Amino acid sequence: MKKVYNRIIQIAGNVITVEADNVANGELAEVASAHGTSMAQVIRINGRKVSLQVFAGARGVSTGDEVRFLGKEMQVSTSENLLGRIFDGSGMPRDNGPEIEKNMVEIGGPSVNPAKRIIPKNMIRTGIPMIDLFNSLVESQKLPIFSVAGEPYNELLARIAMQAEVDVIILGGMGMKYDDYLKMRNTLDQHGALSRSVLFMHTASDPTVECMMVPDMSLAVAEAYATEGKKVLVLLTDMTNYSDALKEISITMEQIPANRGYPGDLYSQLAARYEKAVDFDGAGSITVLAVTTMPGDDVTHPVPDNTGYITEGQFYLKNGRIEPFGSLSRLKQQVNSDTRADHRAIMDTMIRLYSEFNSSQEKQSMGFRMSNWDEKLLKYGERFESEMMDLSKNVSLEDSLDMGWSILAECFEPNETGLKSELVQEFWPKN
Repeated sequence: MKKVYNRIIQIAGNVITVEADNVANGELAEVASAHGTSMAQVIRINGRKVSLQVFAGARGVSTGDEVRFLGKEMQVSTSENLLGRIFDGSGMPRDNGPEIEKNMVEIGGPSVNPAKRIIPKNMIRTGIPMIDLFNSLVESQKLPIFSVAGEPYNELLARIAMQAEVDVIILGGMGMKYDDYLKMRNTLDQHGALSRSVLFMHTASDPTVECMMVPDMSLAVAEAYATEGKKVLVLLTDMTNYSDALKEISITMEQIPANRGYPGDLYSQLAARYEKAVDFDGAGSITVLAVTTMPGDDVTHPVPDNTGYITEGQFYLKNGRIEPFGSLSRLKQQVNSDTRADHRAIMDTMIRLYSEFNSSQEKQSMGFRMSNWDEKLLKYGERFESEMMDLSKNVSLEDSLDMGWSILAECFEPNETGLKSELVQEFWPKN
């Protein structure tokens, strides 16, 4: 039986408070005002006082309006018909298609029992050399992309969605500019990736509470597909906007703030989402790749700082490139020994020589005389940046390795690279 209350005791921003009994945290409600009916969600319970975040905002809501609790939490469909569809942060269609109400499941459930997980052992190929060759993405891994505003992180996610060798892509956008949303949608559609994707897109003009639900909706759908044996890649942008939404709600609720005004449970909130990454024993997998923008390029900001303790490495996106030194995939050793015999050797050698290139470049900028070795390094560094660090490429891992050998052969003699002689004999270009 639905519970109906006709007295709102407080309105603060987009949060309303009523006195009610037997209401659950996260439960949905309908708020009937003079402007129509709006959905709301319980975000805090203190005794009989129940606070709800109104999805469409509390403008026009008065203290005498009717609040009807629905007795259920937020749910999302996990039907196969979701593929190719676009929804907003509340699960309503953005693409003018019909609503889907089959196979509904509640969002925000617990992470998978560790006993049901298996050790990650499979690589997800993306066609991007800086990922596949140098920091391989592994099934069930959780990785952030640390970046700053203005960097092409949405374009990077779109390219990964187009090229990644997975069964299903779940793309969750939070606080996106409308133009960025349209560009991402059109890119996926034009390249044929939309047909295997499900999009939950929250724009900056949408209600704040919907931003907070995007990760949970995305991961709930991903979990349903993964238990059916699908290899699912969840792409989220931007977890800093998600954290800012948590911050806004906590301030409205007059909670005691922690570092820089963020709620004290920020770590737990982020971990609850990232820990949904899993490789099921006897089924599919969920891999999470999430953008985290760093205000002021400050990695000690609470959001990237907490994220670094949860995830298994990170990608740094700077100047339109994935930086080879700060980026790290802690699980790459699980897979890159099973790809090709020269994978680890090429990875280590090229990064070492690129580090030496940076030193030679610094010497050149300070006016020091360049040695023959410095000249070789400068030539190598230019080739490395223009070919290996180009994020617009779609190159197989094997072709990336061959390209690495080709760059080394054009810049150095075999004995200058430090590579093992047996690898040089097998892979060094013959011509």
